[in-house]
Amino acid sequence: MFITFLKFAENRAAAPDYMTAHNDWIAQGFADGVFLCAGALLPGAGGAILGHGESRAAHDARIAADPFVVQGIVTAETHEIDPKRTVSALDFVKAGA
Repeated sequence: MFITFLKFAENRAAAPDYMTAHNDWIAQGFADGVFLCAGALLPGAGGAILGHGESRAAHDARIAADPFVVQGIVTAETHEIDPKRTVSALDFVKAGA
């Protein structure tokens, strides 16, 4: 499982120009079944994505394709988590990618 922090960078002002493409990219991650959660880092620091079900290389490639990453609107920092305990609804993440 991965948690990726998308922190605003130098080109933050361009975010409105790429918001539709970024939202489409997020929607594709959910449609592909690899994004479990996406949301804002508060207060207004960027966003975060919880991902599961693909290799680290595939996850990193997916994140690199985010229009916000491509355009330098955010920088991405990914951490891999090896879940040992979860609520029952998330037991599936303990199986790994």
